[in-house]
Amino acid sequence: MATTSYFLLAVFLALASSQAIASDPSPLQDFCVADKHSPVKVNGFACKDPMAVNADDFFKAAKLDEPRNTMHSKVGSNVTLINVMQLPGLNTLGISIARIDYAPLGLNPPHTHPRATEILTVLEGTLYVGFVTSNPNNTLFTKELNKGDVFVFPQGLIHFQFNPVHDKPAVALAALSSQNPGVITIANTVFGSKPPISDDVLAKAFQVEKGTIDWLQAQFWENNHY
Repeated sequence: MATTSYFLLAVFLALASSQAIASDPSPLQDFCVADKHSPVKVNGFACKDPMAVNADDFFKAAKLDEPRNTMHSKVGSNVTLINVMQLPGLNTLGISIARIDYAPLGLNPPHTHPRATEILTVLEGTLYVGFVTSNPNNTLFTKELNKGDVFVFPQGLIHFQFNPVHDKPAVALAALSSQNPGVITIANTVFGSKPPISDDVLAKAFQVEKGTIDWLQAQFWENNHY
């Protein structure tokens, strides 16, 4: 009897731990088009009635072949993300896509995607890219990419892309392993939060004077996702 009890307990713990560490579950049907108007709250979106689904649920005339405006961006970049919010058919499929346009010397500033790994390919121009590993090493990996080159940014790690060329724009296409990868731009988050983080906290964290923090918090921290 005791042996059976221990066996059942071991099976239960194994199942519980596998659920705790598992990623998003695989779809249990062909598709689950997002029903954004459903009152049901789930991790993602509830499924639209399959009988009401049509081809337009899997389509968006995104015009990702067309250049985006980087003139009004203080950092000189423009990210056009297509995720489940723009394309309901992506719900439960674990993927999204983005076009990134960079002005000459344009930057997609240091940021993270809390829910996705990103793979990026350069369509035009040159990019200096990199990511930093987690504590305690904080190792920086960088590479200069040219047209046709591919680079991957592991999930959750701080990364960036910069166009080092002063007279030519650059364009990249990124695929992300989530229907809703999320983005946390480091400067915006730290210095542009609402309400602001205490300047005592940030001055201590960055080992600078509070006046420096106050100046940084007074800047306009722009979102380059359009």
